[in-house]
Amino acid sequence: MSDNISEEIPWPDITSQPDDIRGLSNAERDKLIVATTLVDGHWVIVSRYGDDIWQLTGFPNNVSFQQRRITFSSVPPAFRAVVKAMFYRYLRRGRSGSERPKGSTITDLFNGSSPFLRHLEALKLDHLGAVSPTIAATYVAACRAHMQIYKKKPLSKRALQARFDAVETIYELSQFTDDKILQHPWPDSSSRAIAGRIGFIPGAGTPLIPDDIFCTLFEQAHQQVERGMSMFELRDGLQTTAEKHKSLSDRGIYDAKTRYLNSMGWKGGLRKFNRSLISLRTACYIVLASTSGCRNHELANLQSGAHHRTEDDEGTIYHWMRSKSEKTDEGMHDWMIPEAAVRAIRVMEHWAAPYQAKIAAEINHRRRINTQDPQITEAKKHAHSLFLGLPTKNDNTVRTLSTDSWNGYLRDFATDCGFNWKLASHQFRRKFANYAAHSRFGDLRYLKEHYAHWSLDMTLGYAMDDSWGQHLDLELYSEIQDELEDIKLGVVDNWMGDESLAGGYGRSIKGWKREPENLLIFKDRASMLKSISGSTAIRSNGHAWCTADNDGCVGNTLERTRCTGCDHSVIGSIHAPIYQRLYDDLKELLLCKDIGEGGRLRVERDLNRCREVLVQLGIPPEDLSA
Repeated sequence: MSDNISEEIPWPDITSQPDDIRGLSNAERDKLIVATTLVDGHWVIVSRYGDDIWQLTGFPNNVSFQQRRITFSSVPPAFRAVVKAMFYRYLRRGRSGSERPKGSTITDLFNGSSPFLRHLEALKLDHLGAVSPTIAATYVAACRAHMQIYKKKPLSKRALQARFDAVETIYELSQFTDDKILQHPWPDSSSRAIAGRIGFIPGAGTPLIPDDIFCTLFEQAHQQVERGMSMFELRDGLQTTAEKHKSLSDRGIYDAKTRYLNSMGWKGGLRKFNRSLISLRTACYIVLASTSGCRNHELANLQSGAHHRTEDDEGTIYHWMRSKSEKTDEGMHDWMIPEAAVRAIRVMEHWAAPYQAKIAAEINHRRRINTQDPQITEAKKHAHSLFLGLPTKNDNTVRTLSTDSWNGYLRDFATDCGFNWKLASHQFRRKFANYAAHSRFGDLRYLKEHYAHWSLDMTLGYAMDDSWGQHLDLELYSEIQDELEDIKLGVVDNWMGDESLAGGYGRSIKGWKREPENLLIFKDRASMLKSISGSTAIRSNGHAWCTADNDGCVGNTLERTRCTGCDHSVIGSIHAPIYQRLYDDLKELLLCKDIGEGGRLRVERDLNRCREVLVQLGIPPEDLSA
């Protein structure tokens, strides 16, 4: 960081700074301003060109302080000067056709460049001008052959593309330095193609948490949130105990706290209590991530007072959570949440209070020492956040937890629940989208009312006031739609397999498949599945797939056996247990003497309908004798 941190920035000097350093003397170059921040109304310099470490600004709160810098001493000595020149240009102008970079886009490029520069160093090259397509090809081969030390496997296609993207960026940025790469590293190709990611859909690699794991995690988290408030009475008592015995040694205070917990009926001691508080914070995160669809940084940006409620004309209450999203330029977003998530917010507001107090004390302390300390601004960004913690055991500075920290806590929570699933923060958004899509499909699951509300209407025009609900995470709706299309595609894939189908539409599908000319109109199976799933209205009603344009049919609700002969229904083996159970229940009902003639006829009709379906699905007729 620049020693001149209290210097007010003359804005004309910054706006008139050159976009690259060519033609500047060393003294002029090293004085260039790289990063600034606003501290209590005064602009101060955070980094200058001549600094060995550039501390950057513009990161979300869930990025640790150490990950917000680029350290040039890690660059091979022969390339340090040109790398500085390239990154200065990158910060000023970005890449051609793109906006100026910010946040992790900058540090990711720096980290992605390092392997390439070390490769050049290993080849005894000392300037970028020596890089040719042949040299670039040796780097591609080295990356493909590289084995990760801890995972003991090659780099993923995503990791390969990140490395090759960095090479392309270095080529472009080097044109604004005195050490240019003269030829494009792969003149007739691209980093995406070389990495084998042509046709790759962003986000498709996010694993879907299995239902059994997710439901157990959520249930455990929900239970902890429900009893969370009781933990704070004990925490307050521990604080009082510490103040009462502050004259004792650390060991003496520890023993006093343990005696207090024992007197209050807490079993397991102080360490277990502290671990339980950490687990409670993770539980709140799981509940909020599972029921909102927020990204990690959006939950990291949650602050006290984030909850709001609205009421529609029929008196239905809707709960909303507001946070800042760094994904788009819109900033503040609103997410619909259920009451379970509201309770999680309330718990976290209590949980975070002592940590917020520590940040307030830190700000006051820094102001007494230096009123223009850039860390004042940094601390204020976290002052009202909910998901706070200590970045390291040796650092008493409270900050918002980073993504890496969260992934560690989430894996610990999953392990405590008996799972070895590699749980990560970004998996909850896809799980939310998947459940919301299942709700819209008709296959209602856990928290079904909440997911049904979410997927009712993409406009969400109800329950909105002029100020609160105007900024929605529309990208999440797009992800829900993608999940819905995947669900429908999977259903159609099963229809087109060897599985037996019942229902009017199901029988039609089997007949249609038997005509070869029908299949020849598609270039391949994937095109056929996509065409059918995209042109057919498909939703689940629990006992069949309904392809009618609307869900007004009584077969969806009151008279479910009507689906057995409906021209819009498809019944597969997944539904067989439902019809088997209904068939068995109807057989017992037929034995009742007091259902009357009309009742008996109705039971016989439904019994025959169920029997017909089960036979069509492959159940031997002799096993279905009435």
